[in-house]
Amino acid sequence: MSARTEEFEPEGSARSGAIRCPQPRGTMHNESWEPGRSARRSLMKPGCFPVLSDRFRSVLWRAAVVACIPAAASLAGGGEPMLSLPGSNLPLSFHVDLPGGVEEPAGGACLIEAGESDLRPAVQLVPSVTAAGLPDPRRLALVGTIAPGSRADRRRCFRLAGGETAKPESQTAGFEFVEAGDASLRVLDDGKPVFVYNFGTMTNPAVPAADHRRSRSCYIHPVHGVDGEILTDDFPKDHYHHHGIFWTWPHVAVDGREHDLWAGDSIRQQFVRWLARRAGPVAAVLGVENGWFVGDRKVITERVWMRAYQVAGQWRALDIELFLIPNGSPVTLRGAEGKSYGGLTIRFAPQSPAVITVPSGTIQQDLTTTILRWADLTARMRGSQNRSGAAVFIAPDHPDYPPTWLLRHYGPLCVGWPGVEPQMLAADRPIRLAYRIGIHRGEASTAELARAYDAYLAGQKASWLD
Repeated sequence: MSARTEEFEPEGSARSGAIRCPQPRGTMHNESWEPGRSARRSLMKPGCFPVLSDRFRSVLWRAAVVACIPAAASLAGGGEPMLSLPGSNLPLSFHVDLPGGVEEPAGGACLIEAGESDLRPAVQLVPSVTAAGLPDPRRLALVGTIAPGSRADRRRCFRLAGGETAKPESQTAGFEFVEAGDASLRVLDDGKPVFVYNFGTMTNPAVPAADHRRSRSCYIHPVHGVDGEILTDDFPKDHYHHHGIFWTWPHVAVDGREHDLWAGDSIRQQFVRWLARRAGPVAAVLGVENGWFVGDRKVITERVWMRAYQVAGQWRALDIELFLIPNGSPVTLRGAEGKSYGGLTIRFAPQSPAVITVPSGTIQQDLTTTILRWADLTARMRGSQNRSGAAVFIAPDHPDYPPTWLLRHYGPLCVGWPGVEPQMLAADRPIRLAYRIGIHRGEASTAELARAYDAYLAGQKASWLD
């Protein structure tokens, strides 16, 4: 069973009938996500432009946007939003909240670059996320991937268009979700595997029955490379508690008692509900709520958002946002003594010797408690004939940026936050941890990885003109 789009109503949200722009004849009805009632302005109504000649409209458009000035926003007619993006010599995959009141159009959406009307990259409207990690019923967000412009040093402006106007440069089959048994959800891009999210309990019968590491849930595996190869390992014999992309801590203190979520002894992660599942032409967006349980007591609410973007050149971006909210009582997290691991981790499955690269270059020895903005592991993965890898990029608004890391050539890249010093999370107050997994084909040099990280930062600077 596959699902192109599925949304889940957040608690306490007000739902209304489907939001629809006035439809010109021949356009498709869009059975998409429906925000709650709010003041809205119509996005992309073909009939609402002022009566101007095409030539005069073109002159005004080009003149207003040369310097990406705010006045350009009013020239689209009908209040169509104007997006500003930094210049870059690499594709930019981005996620940005829409201005308040913008509604979802029928027939898809695209961006039209100022002065380049033939450049129309497809984009996708998805739920916006609140500070607590919930879908915002009052607004939407925009995701997309933009090819490099002719000038990497110049900001670029795009008009958001939809309906009959939205004729993207290209359109593929796009992303879809496919259920993989009762405990897993597979993400496909144009029919090719991207990753599997294991929301239910996965049990490895090869692990001794008495070992509490025999079962685990709430992690991503397998993660596929650009060419479909499997990058990650699960239940490896050397560390049964390593699982693809996962986020756990060895020291979790609640009410004076310490638990080990890393190995999963007296505390466990457990699926609670889906927040959103949105698959479209340019991205797959998956939102999930889990709990950290000690017995029957949920001590932390964990909300996770995963955004997988289409391949651009040699790269695919996978963004991960974690929201941790202690329930009723503070929770203290701490990494491993002398090593710092505890937090987001990727366990790779290298078959050939791995190369680990950090901002200062490739490293020959493993690293512990080392402060880094990013790290990459490249190897010929198990079952593959070619080399590939992935980098973990830290968002600049990450707590204690940049954090410490543990890096091991046998397979794991571990972000160590808060590291060896304990960090108390206040009761009922969310904390957000954001990352990008930069999946790449072949080797990636230090300079290429640095440029990819700069592109990640540039995409976070997407903004709307007033």
